[in-house]
Amino acid sequence: MSILNTEAVPATFDWKRWPETEAVVDELIAKALEHNAFAANLSARMHTETSTRFTDWVDHLVVTDQPGLGRKLFLLGFQRQPTPYAVGAPLYVHEGGMFPRIALVSGEGPEVREVAIKVESIAAFSRAHDLGLEIAGYPMGPYRVGRVPGEPTTLALVERRGYMGFEPFPGELAREGRMRPHAARDALAARELWEARQRRFDDDEAGFDATEATLTRVIERAGSTDLACHLIFEVERDYWQSRNRAARVQKARQDRLGLGWANHDHHTFRCSRRFFPRVIGIFETLGFHLRERFHAGEHAGWGAQILEHPTTGIVIFADLDLAPDEAEHDFAHHALPELNRPNTVGLWVGLHGESMLEAGMHHLEAQFDFDALREGLKTEAAIEVMKPFSDFSFLRQAFTAGERWAVAKHRADRCLSLGWINAEQHERFQREGALGSHLENLQRREGFKGFNQQAVSAIIAATDPRLH
Repeated sequence: MSILNTEAVPATFDWKRWPETEAVVDELIAKALEHNAFAANLSARMHTETSTRFTDWVDHLVVTDQPGLGRKLFLLGFQRQPTPYAVGAPLYVHEGGMFPRIALVSGEGPEVREVAIKVESIAAFSRAHDLGLEIAGYPMGPYRVGRVPGEPTTLALVERRGYMGFEPFPGELAREGRMRPHAARDALAARELWEARQRRFDDDEAGFDATEATLTRVIERAGSTDLACHLIFEVERDYWQSRNRAARVQKARQDRLGLGWANHDHHTFRCSRRFFPRVIGIFETLGFHLRERFHAGEHAGWGAQILEHPTTGIVIFADLDLAPDEAEHDFAHHALPELNRPNTVGLWVGLHGESMLEAGMHHLEAQFDFDALREGLKTEAAIEVMKPFSDFSFLRQAFTAGERWAVAKHRADRCLSLGWINAEQHERFQREGALGSHLENLQRREGFKGFNQQAVSAIIAATDPRLH
């Protein structure tokens, strides 16, 4: 039994469902598609060619103001923001659900003036559709926008890098130094620092020392933690993708429409108990806030800290082995002693390494049309999707079939010497490798922002390498 100081009770995150809000937002998006033929065609192609839904790509809507509309949005759970979309154009945000922001503009015009979707690269989108778009905002800038005019609704494509505003040349960031000359060069240099970092070490403690030192340099070069966060997670997705075939297949499908991974939902890192606080420290240095903690019961053997970044919107699942008596402690900040025999997460780290170091992410979860992705991956690349571990009207989740990674001899030997695996498993992992990573298929409805603890616990247990 571990003995820890009990911390203050963490904040309660009671994520609700918002069916009425979803209906109103979906109606606005449908009206936008009715009045922009290109956007309507794009929506159809998204579903057919990428197994995604147009609604999941929407960044914001610009709507013509009507008497009582602000009050209606308030009743639907939206809050008016202190900073407007533009002069005289209030901006409404839904903090309790996953919905696009809505700006209200005065004057005559269609009900939906503009629908904006997020992409990783406007230039790539323009090339994919042969549009010849003019892009406002400098390369690698905090906010870039390109517009495809419609009759009468406009489709906008937006890139964001650690900025939630709507100005391609924002004055507040200029005052912080992020709009200085050579900012694009510095951003690329910061990204390359993280991409080129060493990930494989004989001693994990030395690895974390080096990683934290690199993080300091990345933030200094980027000029802000928000931009550094954006760049670092681009690199982490690339590294994970290089080790997962399903990811490469799906990324290629989305890149054919110039979309990239802008539909990401959350990033999952598997961590040892010993170094878990250092992983959380890295994320908190980047500006992440701690959300709900997970522990799914006495026999789960697993826990997680969820984190969310307020500016980039990136969400993290940080997993570790967790005993029942440890669930109420602040395991995010206080290291736990090693278990005599690890559970699923600890064994994965033992076989493959820390997600923050050599192994990389266990999986990326992105938002899709659940059934369409299952069929699309199977038809296009013979990739199977496992049985759903959440199958509700408002939340559906499933992994692609696990992909095996080679296991280094020194890691397999250590696991054997500690009694974590037996001789037969040691030989098999050396010969066949062990489960390494997945792509996660997720579909949300009704703005539901949370997760299914019991079901996630079941799939964690089902992916234990010893069972495969």
